[in-house]
Amino acid sequence: MRRLLLAVFSAAVLANAAVDGVVTNATSGKPQAGATVTLFQPTAQGPQFIDSVKTDAQGKFQITKEAPPSPGPLLLQAVYGGVQYNKMLPPGTPTTGVEIPVFESSKKQGDAKIDQHMILLEPSSDGNVQVSESYVFKNDGKTTWNDPDNGTLQFALPALAQGKVEVNALAPGGLPLRKAPDPGSKPNTFKLDFPIKPGESRVDLQWSMPFRSPGIFENQILAKGGNTRLIAPVGVTFKGDGLQNLGQEPRTQATIWGITGPVLKFAVEGTGTLSDPSAGGQGGQSSGGGQPSLQMNLPKLYGMASGAASLFTAVMAVKWVLGSVLGMLILGFVILYRKGNPLPSAETFTHVQAPKKNARGRG
Repeated sequence: MRRLLLAVFSAAVLANAAVDGVVTNATSGKPQAGATVTLFQPTAQGPQFIDSVKTDAQGKFQITKEAPPSPGPLLLQAVYGGVQYNKMLPPGTPTTGVEIPVFESSKKQGDAKIDQHMILLEPSSDGNVQVSESYVFKNDGKTTWNDPDNGTLQFALPALAQGKVEVNALAPGGLPLRKAPDPGSKPNTFKLDFPIKPGESRVDLQWSMPFRSPGIFENQILAKGGNTRLIAPVGVTFKGDGLQNLGQEPRTQATIWGITGPVLKFAVEGTGTLSDPSAGGQGGQSSGGGQPSLQMNLPKLYGMASGAASLFTAVMAVKWVLGSVLGMLILGFVILYRKGNPLPSAETFTHVQAPKKNARGRG
């Protein structure tokens, strides 16, 4: 008990400490002067603003205003070239000499590309279909792809969706953010202003529309690159030209389909959901114990739930990640797919609304 109290006290003191360090331009390899560095304290209500400073000629910064005592992590954010770059400080890590890398930005795509594109269809008996899409970007270069005018992701929705879509985006080292897409150049098309930084980023879309099963699902893929995978829950089947059955995910028994071409048009029959624990084997319940077969792993969320993290930190991490069943399927699927196995595992996230004081940069 004494050791536990000492650890909690030490973590609280750490979260209350001042922070200093240097911002480095990872594109040029030199210190970055004039970057805006802001300190936040993540809470259940979202990141709370603590203080903001500018880097000097040597790229150094110092934030002397202390955060309220808390055993949770701290979040540093450097804004350079209109783009946000985040650095999470879990409990137990030093708050002095912190290095934050930033990058030059370009409207050219460069080394950024879409690595995977997943689409989950969940037709229901009430005459609707819930559609969840996930785009995984990889940027192996040293430049951020940032194109506010044209967007870094273009996508289309069927007219029956009435343009209603929820978008959540996750940048490397950052927190999930709710994003609002802009209208595209053609009806029912959209573009997303979201910088694609070096590393791995992800954009999730959720939308629905009236749909009666059996029926024909139609849409188009505007974004180029990556493999598109369709996900059918138990009780739902797809049929159409160009579809390839890649097998079933062992926990949910969802079927994974490969598809070629930018036009989506295939027959959908049956109803089902990936997350319904009351479906008795139809959509996610195991045969024993009544527990959903799509099990949740405690993710190492942005470095927060590391070995040095406190119980409070782990609980907060879980609170932020609960609720996105598609995310549970997609990230694990991508990991296994890269290893040569097209079947997914489990991991997830939800969104956290960024504070208004964070409006100077995007992503």
